[in-house]
Amino acid sequence: MTSSSFTALFLVALGAGLLTRLWLALRQMRHVAAHRNSVPSAFAASIGLDAHRKAADYTVARVRLGMVDVLISTTLLLALTLGGGLQTLHGLAARVAEPGSLVHSVSFVAAVAVVSWIVDLPLTIYRSFGLEARFGFNRLTPGLFVADTLKGIVLAALIGLPLIAFVLWLMDAMGTLWWLYVWAFWLVFNLLVLLVYPTFIAPLFNKFKPLEDGALKSRIEGLMTRCGFRLSGLFVMDGSKRSAHGNAYFTGFGAAKRIVFFDTLLDKLDPTEVEAVLAHELGHYHHHHLWKRLAVIGAGSLAFFALLGHLAGQAWFFKGLGMNAAGTAPTLVLFALALPVFTFPLTPLMSMWSRTHEFQADAYAARQAPAQALISALVKLYRDNASTLTPDPLYSSIYDSHPPAAIRIARLQEAAQ
Repeated sequence: MTSSSFTALFLVALGAGLLTRLWLALRQMRHVAAHRNSVPSAFAASIGLDAHRKAADYTVARVRLGMVDVLISTTLLLALTLGGGLQTLHGLAARVAEPGSLVHSVSFVAAVAVVSWIVDLPLTIYRSFGLEARFGFNRLTPGLFVADTLKGIVLAALIGLPLIAFVLWLMDAMGTLWWLYVWAFWLVFNLLVLLVYPTFIAPLFNKFKPLEDGALKSRIEGLMTRCGFRLSGLFVMDGSKRSAHGNAYFTGFGAAKRIVFFDTLLDKLDPTEVEAVLAHELGHYHHHHLWKRLAVIGAGSLAFFALLGHLAGQAWFFKGLGMNAAGTAPTLVLFALALPVFTFPLTPLMSMWSRTHEFQADAYAARQAPAQALISALVKLYRDNASTLTPDPLYSSIYDSHPPAAIRIARLQEAAQ
């Protein structure tokens, strides 16, 4: 392949993806707006018209902001690649470190990351202090935002820079099969993060306290016993200091498994509903969804790393994306920037697979706890989180990791009968 033909292929894929995303976003906004003034009959008794309108307005605002994000990201991608931005940053990094050295390579990757972060920062600030605040969800203060940002920068420096340096060293030192060593290290690193995140990283940003004894803890312990599930602890997180959204999640694996409830969730749901939500999460573990996803991600990433190993030796890959310099760092950066352009068609497949897992977890929850309690909990979460009840079917099928509200509730109502 020639560099010019690869440039043309890149532009076609980028343009097609951009137009598709914008078209889908417009469909979603129009569909949600068209159903703004009518609550679906299945939810009419539990969600008022004002709450439904708020969810519609919130959804439209988020999608509109997403369109701006896509346009900015596309502009940045073109500026970095065909616009010569990467080549410029590579040259600037050579002024502070010996060209071709490991320090030069790490500096180049870090410079790209910093530029991307700076470009994304205004939208990040607006998302919290503009959009989320306008709909009453933001509780993040400017001081806490700055503190979170500084902590993130320190973590990126302490973990990210050595990580990049080691990967680049592997690419240089391990011969033609370096990509296989990098893939193996990447897998081990991700598993390690799953193991240490709950204990060492998450507490840097939030406070976690054990769930107090009482009716809720007794219910949860009874559910654990029925399901034969063991974990290291039940914790409540101070999610309310950043957002009014409620949530709960499992984290860790093996002996480090723990359940975390947002304090906002416990304020909104009664113990029976919390038990049902937890039963749903247990369903993911019962069906081994985490390990299945890790297996697919592992196999898919192996193919991508093999492709990366091939592209590292192709001059057309670098020139076709606006770089005259080759080497390990340009290879890694160009691949990371270009890959999402070509993998967008995988989005609906991954979304469909995720929705299948959600249906399976719902079915498991309906066997371990009252299905009506899960229905009640979901309706409250839809209402309080301003989740739309009327998404565009095509948009939802491509992007949504969870089934649409109406379909999900209908399935649970069948299980409750």
